[in-house]
Amino acid sequence: MGQCPYSHSGERPADAKDTRASRRSEWSPSLEETFGSAHRDYAELRRVNPYPWSADFGGFWAATTYEDIARITQDDDLFITSVQNVVPHVPRSSRRPPLHFDPPEHTAYREAIDPVLRRSIVRSHEAAFRERAAELVRELLGREDADGVRDFAAPFVMDCFASFLGVPSELTRHIRDIGVRYSFAIQDMDEAVIGECSTELYRIAEEVYRDRLAAGADSAHDLVSSLHEAAVNPENHITEQTAIATIRQMIVAGMGAPQAVLGSCLVHLAQDQDLQEHLRMNPGDLPAAIEEFLRLHAPYRVFARTAKRDTVVHGREVREGEPIALLFPSGNRDEAVFPDPDTFVLRRPNNSHLAFGRGAHKCPAATLGRLELLVALEVLLENTDRFELSGGVVMMNWLEYGPRTVPLRLAGRSSEGGFRTASLRKSAQ
Repeated sequence: MGQCPYSHSGERPADAKDTRASRRSEWSPSLEETFGSAHRDYAELRRVNPYPWSADFGGFWAATTYEDIARITQDDDLFITSVQNVVPHVPRSSRRPPLHFDPPEHTAYREAIDPVLRRSIVRSHEAAFRERAAELVRELLGREDADGVRDFAAPFVMDCFASFLGVPSELTRHIRDIGVRYSFAIQDMDEAVIGECSTELYRIAEEVYRDRLAAGADSAHDLVSSLHEAAVNPENHITEQTAIATIRQMIVAGMGAPQAVLGSCLVHLAQDQDLQEHLRMNPGDLPAAIEEFLRLHAPYRVFARTAKRDTVVHGREVREGEPIALLFPSGNRDEAVFPDPDTFVLRRPNNSHLAFGRGAHKCPAATLGRLELLVALEVLLENTDRFELSGGVVMMNWLEYGPRTVPLRLAGRSSEGGFRTASLRKSAQ
C-alpha cells in the first residue's frame, strides 16, 4: 500500500504563488544549528520582526510570538491545514489523515482516537514502557560509544508506540528498524529512503490493522479497533483505507516529536549536573521538570496553517493561500508570557506552554508523550550516578528542533541494589 488513498491535489492557489514571488525575504531559517542557537535567533526575531516573511521553501510567514501562534491554531475557519500543513510544502496526490484534514472532517478521526489515548489507558502501558527503557539503558551503559539518540531516544519511543498499538515483539523490532531509518532519512532529506520507508510503513500499518481486528481487540481500549469501528460507521467519511493511513501517520508522529524532546532533555541534563543530581535524588519532581523541558525544548516548528482568505496577522497583510509556519519553540520562550524564558524553572507558575499545540489539532498523544519522557528519564537516572556529553551535539535540520546525535559518557550506579526497573516515584502515581 504505497500511498494514502484519500485523493487530494495539495496544490496551492496560483495567485498566492505570484504574490510570494514579489515579496522581499526578511528572514531565512538556519539549516545548520548548534544546541540553543535557534532560540537566540528567535529571540532576535521577536525583538525586531516578530512576524517575518521568508522566501525560503516557496515562501512563508513565520509566527514567532505566543499570542500569534495561539490565535492561528485556534481559528480553524480562517487558518486551515488541508492545503499546506508543513513548511516546506510537500506536494502530494493525497492527504494523510487526520493531520491533513480540517474540522469537521478531522473531528471524526479525533472522536475515534482521543478516547483510547486517555490517561487511564495510557498508564496501563507503563510497565511495558519501563521494561523497554531498562533494556535500552543496560545496553547504553555497556557501550563505549553511547549515543543518547541512536541508542536510547529513537528506539525507545518507537518501542513504546509499538507496544501501545499491541503488536508482537518480532514486528516491534521491524517497526523500530524502519521507524528509526525513516526518521534519519527525513533529516538527510534522502527521498529514495524516505519513499522506501514510507511504503513499508503503510504495509506495516495494514498488517497491524488486520492483526488487531483478528485478535478481537476492544475498541474502548485499542486504537486500531476504535478506528475500524469508525470506518464501518456510515455516518462519517472514514473508510478502512483511511483508518489504515491514520495508523501509518500516527506511527510517524509517535516517533518524531518524543524522540526530539527526549534527546533535548538528555543534552540539557548532561550540561546541568546540579539539576541532573536533584532529579536523581528527587524523582517526584520529574513530572514538573518535564513540563519545563517541554516548554524549553518544544520540537515542532514546521507545522503550518494556510490563510483561507485575506487577513491581518501582527499588523501585516496575509493573502489567501499563503502559508504560516508556527514556531512553537519561539512561542514557548516568548518573554511577554514567560519571565526569564531561557531559564529552567522547576514548577514555573502558569506554565501554559505550546509544546503540544492548541485547538482542534492539539496533539492527541500528549499523555502518551509525557509518560514516555517520565519513564525514560526516571529509568536512566535511577541506574546512573552521572552522565555527561562525550563529544559535540549534532542538531536535526529545520524539520524538528532537537539533537540528532548526543554522544554520552555514563557512570552506572555504584551503590548496592543492582539495576533498577521499578519506579521510586510515589506522589505522581
